[in-house]
Amino acid sequence: MYIKRHLENLVRKTSKMFGAILVTGPRQVGKTTLLKKITQNIPYITLDDPIMLTSAREESGTFFKNTPPPVFVDEIQYAPNLFHHMKILIDKQQNEGLFYMSGSQQFKIMKNVSESLAGRLGILNLLGLSLREIYEVDFTEIFLPTENYFKRHEKSLKKIEYKDIWKIIHRGTMPKLYGNPDIDWQMFYGSYIKTYIERDVRDLAQVGDELKFLKFMTVVASHTGNLLNLSSISRDIGISLPTVERWLSILIASGIVYLLKPYFNNTTKRAVKTPKLYFLDTGLAAYLTKWNTPQTLQNGAMAGAFFETFIIAEIVKSYYNNGILELPFYFYRDKEKIEIDLIIENDGVFHPIEIKKNSDPRKEDIKNFDILDKIPNIRRGIGGIICTYDKLIALNSHDKIIPVMYL
Repeated sequence: MYIKRHLENLVRKTSKMFGAILVTGPRQVGKTTLLKKITQNIPYITLDDPIMLTSAREESGTFFKNTPPPVFVDEIQYAPNLFHHMKILIDKQQNEGLFYMSGSQQFKIMKNVSESLAGRLGILNLLGLSLREIYEVDFTEIFLPTENYFKRHEKSLKKIEYKDIWKIIHRGTMPKLYGNPDIDWQMFYGSYIKTYIERDVRDLAQVGDELKFLKFMTVVASHTGNLLNLSSISRDIGISLPTVERWLSILIASGIVYLLKPYFNNTTKRAVKTPKLYFLDTGLAAYLTKWNTPQTLQNGAMAGAFFETFIIAEIVKSYYNNGILELPFYFYRDKEKIEIDLIIENDGVFHPIEIKKNSDPRKEDIKNFDILDKIPNIRRGIGGIICTYDKLIALNSHDKIIPVMYL
């Protein structure tokens, strides 16, 4: 069963602007399915095919003579030498939409793309299904807690039951798990991790001890929703700090983990400068940390961290699905532990967001928003508490209670 992706229209639009289009993102999020849907009438090549891969690597000069563009090349990271030949053909033909590509190793792809296809390539990032996609909501705007956003979103809202939120948080957002509800959750993620480590991690970093890398992923998953603590991760696994930094860069580059930047400037000297860490698929994080049912996760010690992780990932998706790769997101925390979970900057206006897993938020939950008013040259916009309450309600003249269905 194909689930319509919100990135579809943007891929089509981008293909009319650039000679090449690259959709990147983690494994199993639907990159190939999405591009196959859009490129039904052009040839498809996968570099998972060893014969095609050998040809791409050893006979790159004639590769596109056998399959001239327009063409869809899947898993392009395995043959970055093809980028140079794409550039030649794009410059020669002066057409848009000649090459469609997908790849799950952003780190390697970006390095080669920047050298070969600068100005000729549109890059888009795809993550797992968003809540909007799961509930077939057509609304595609970036999340922004403004009056106009809420009014426009109201027309397409779908009610989301509290118990269903936790089912989705636990199951994760990989399309295959929704296309076939009978797929066993544990078997899926067990296979996912095995494939990820054996193919992406081994290729990117030549990790010798795969069991230790799996332990590393598990420890990182247990830190989701918290300040990044490299020393703690290093001690828990028994690896050096440089190794932790290198392995973490792999998780970030392959779209497994997102680091939320802290907000600080010259006038916020007491603000922390350490990022917060989030897994971008809560199902994968739940599998790694052994929360085996939605109920145990919902009632467990990490429930708040998982809910916050889920909300951050949903907001990230709304921006990626609009082609915004440089995310205007921050959080604030100072040495007195005054914290704002998320700050979204838009046109110089800062929108503060608090994230609570409960359904009875109070005004005191947003008392820390006032810290923004004390920072010079900051314009504070409408903010709110994203939570499991089921109605959009004003807390004061600035801020609102924001139900999950408004994401």
